[in-house]
Amino acid sequence: MKRPRRRREIPYALFLVPGGLLLLAVIIVPFVMNTALSLTEWEGVGTPEFVGLDNYTELARDTEFWASFRHNIAVTLAMAVIPTCIGLVLAAGLFDYIGKRFGPRTAAFLRACIYLPQVLPIAVAGIVWSWILAPEDGALNALLGAVGLEALQQDWLGDPRRALFSVMGVMVWVQIGFPLVIFMSGLQRVDPALYEAAEIDGASWWRRFWHVTIPQIRPEIFVALLWCTIASLKAFAFIYVLTKGGPGGATSVPSYYSFENFFDTTRVGYGAAVATVLALIIIALTVVFLRRQSKGEEG
Repeated sequence: MKRPRRRREIPYALFLVPGGLLLLAVIIVPFVMNTALSLTEWEGVGTPEFVGLDNYTELARDTEFWASFRHNIAVTLAMAVIPTCIGLVLAAGLFDYIGKRFGPRTAAFLRACIYLPQVLPIAVAGIVWSWILAPEDGALNALLGAVGLEALQQDWLGDPRRALFSVMGVMVWVQIGFPLVIFMSGLQRVDPALYEAAEIDGASWWRRFWHVTIPQIRPEIFVALLWCTIASLKAFAFIYVLTKGGPGGATSVPSYYSFENFFDTTRVGYGAAVATVLALIIIALTVVFLRRQSKGEEG
């Protein structure tokens, strides 16, 4: 009797090879090259000159970089914290109130409308908002004038005191749809009996939201905060389209400041140093978020 041939089992590690090669080619190798470039002084042509940690020493004393970093904290508030809070309330309202009283199709339609800004190209949305916020013939100032509120008309993107807040408002509008979709998908796995028991006990909508919804979708909240925070640290397109870091650097963020050093002032090594610091901050925040999430799941 011949023994049946055993099929060769393919190690699971082989399935990780394509993703690992992509990670190596797209992320690790460019990051190492950028880090090496940050140790040089280079204008984009010729041979880079090795200067060691001089770029980082200058970066530590650069007031423009620290100002752009403070602006990025405000951008994080507009792209991560505020959209997550608003998206959480909207998701609970659409799922627990609109969906039950007006049907799931109405809730799905409203969800799609709120998510629509995420689908729009950033350049197109930025140009449209620049028309809306234009100082002379913009739609917002025209609307304020039409209702007799001429005193509230402003140069929304040209005034250093208001430009950052105007950009933050646009970012909130764009970003709300992402956490909303995540939270509504998370609510699908919550046991309806929890809501029914809370409703029988006389709990109001807000108490059901606070004591049932938030604890049940805590993993989704961590995911939304992590993704939105990383997106806020990389925020570049809206800054470039709306203000180009102005007026007077009032809306500059580290990603745009790195771009400015790369292409406008041709200080490639210094721009690479800014990009390296920003990448390390993103990695550190990701590790912190993931550890907090794992501890929360274990607890």
